[in-house]
Amino acid sequence: MPYVEIVLSLALLQFLFFGIAVGRARALYQCPAPATTGNEMFERYFRVQMNTLEQLVVFIPAVVLFAHLVSAYWAAGLGGVYLVGRVLYFLSYIKDPKTRGLGFGLTMLPNLALIVGTLVAAVRGLLA
Repeated sequence: MPYVEIVLSLALLQFLFFGIAVGRARALYQCPAPATTGNEMFERYFRVQMNTLEQLVVFIPAVVLFAHLVSAYWAAGLGGVYLVGRVLYFLSYIKDPKTRGLGFGLTMLPNLALIVGTLVAAVRGLLA
């Protein structure tokens, strides 16, 4: 499972990067803690970070379970798509939130595939 572990490490580093970006935006757009509103550009950075956190709660267990029950290689591949989706989501949301669809889709679809694949494999295991 080294590929899955690499993908998971990259996902966590990506989240840390988004957190750093929020900190920089907080200073750049003069939105001191604990405020989370007040400047639209700051709010964009903050929403990317929070949405990524929401997706990580699904992604991390889904990729681990899928790797264990189905395929570590496919899990890592779907995880790679997830990572690309998060980058696209970050870039598009900061530029114009209305254009975030592709990045969101490339996040949601791998998560859905990981969950459904795990569920199918688990049910098959029960029936075997």
